[in-house]
Amino acid sequence: MRSLRRAVGLRRVLRSVRWYVREFTDESAYDRYVAHMRHEHPDAALPSRREFERMRSDRREADPRQGFRCC
Repeated sequence: MRSLRRAVGLRRVLRSVRWYVREFTDESAYDRYVAHMRHEHPDAALPSRREFERMRSDRREADPRQGFRCC
C-alpha cells in the first residue's frame, strides 16, 4: 500500500514537472491554439504543428516591438 502511494505521488510530481516545462518553453502553445480554434471556429481548418510554428515565427519576425531573436 505504501509503495502504491509513493508511485501515485511520483506520477503526480512528474506530471507537474512536465506541465511546468511545457508552459515555460511554450511548447503547449499549439495545444492551446487547437483548443481555442475548435471552440471558437469549429469549421475552420487547423494548420499542422509545423505550419503553426512557421506562422508564429513569421509573426515574431514581423513585429518590430519584439525584435527577432535567433535563440
